Amino acid sequence: MSPKFLRIAVVLGLLSAIGPFAIDMYLPALPSIGEDLNAGTAAVQMSLLIFFLSMGFGQIVVGPISDMVGRKLPLYAGLALFMVGGVGSAMAPNIEWLIAFRFLQGLGASAGMAIPRAIVRDLHTGNEAAKLMSLLMLVFSVSPILAPLTGSQIIESFGWRAVFWTVTGAAALATILLATSLKETRSVEERANSSFGTALAGYRYLMGDRNFLGLVAIAGFGIASFFVYLSSSSFILIDHYGLSPSVYSVFFSINAVAFIGMSQLTGMLADRFGLKRVVWVAVTGYATVMVALFAIMASGVDRLDVMAALLFVGYGFLGLVIPTTSVLAMEEHGEIAGTASALMGTLHFAIGALAMGVAGLFFDGTPLPMVAGITLCAVISFTLAKMTLGRAREAVEAPAE
Repeated sequence: MSPKFLRIAVVLGLLSAIGPFAIDMYLPALPSIGEDLNAGTAAVQMSLLIFFLSMGFGQIVVGPISDMVGRKLPLYAGLALFMVGGVGSAMAPNIEWLIAFRFLQGLGASAGMAIPRAIVRDLHTGNEAAKLMSLLMLVFSVSPILAPLTGSQIIESFGWRAVFWTVTGAAALATILLATSLKETRSVEERANSSFGTALAGYRYLMGDRNFLGLVAIAGFGIASFFVYLSSSSFILIDHYGLSPSVYSVFFSINAVAFIGMSQLTGMLADRFGLKRVVWVAVTGYATVMVALFAIMASGVDRLDVMAALLFVGYGFLGLVIPTTSVLAMEEHGEIAGTASALMGTLHFAIGALAMGVAGLFFDGTPLPMVAGITLCAVISFTLAKMTLGRAREAVEAPAE
């Protein structure tokens, strides 16, 4: 693996991680934000939900723009907007102010979510793209491991507002890396064929592509299950199980380790079994584990160690689903990679935000509604995989030569 390949993966991973970093780092602070701003649980969760929505739907605009003007300029603009939102959030005098600037911050983060996937497609296809995507996921996934741990330490030492100053500094660092370590991957000739008209035509075409939509939805409901966990876990683990913010951060990071570790096997498994087979087995394993967790907890077993063990295994399977479905969905759409990546990201976050909103309606401070939401998303993902890929024997691809 060449140094250039690794450098690109690191830069793209860091750009992709800026948005999730702004989520994961302040999760331990959700209860204290509510106390400090005199806001209820629903209002505090709204500051998380609005960030997801703006980060998701912002991609629908920034993706086609990156096809028209190149990849780097929209990334610079997104990072600048992210920093404005971060400063505003750090200075929020009330929950309404925080929600408004989290909206701006999410819009800025949308560029870092959509454009790196398009850059991967600019550079590679097939199993090589899967390998680059898995490396990108490795760097990207540092966020759910280190961000909650770092966030809890910052919160305990300096308060929750310091979290937003920290993520603003991270965005400034990402801007420097973008300027010094990543070349433009969208040529002038390719840009000449792109416009808002072609973007709209591309969206119409993609919305009629059942294979693309199926693959996006498989990952979308997998991601949604994690969003349900994100929105409720700090309240459940800190308030229900009595964990400190620091211990909660460790618990949260364990699941990320499973996700990261398994995602790094994507390239090897794709070479041996083919991408579709990997998706099918991973989705089946994830749904099976989540159904087992729900059955156990619905029977009256309310134990943190049981939930932790099964979530660890389940999120390991999920680590194989996200990079493989992303590569498969983008495979045939290189000419409109930015548009395809934008629609993929928007649908992912729309599904995730919907799942978070519905799960929030049933939140009662106990883990069962959260586990039920995660399980439902996993079962839907499995059902979509069966519809999109067919039976397991039909999903087998010949290994790459």
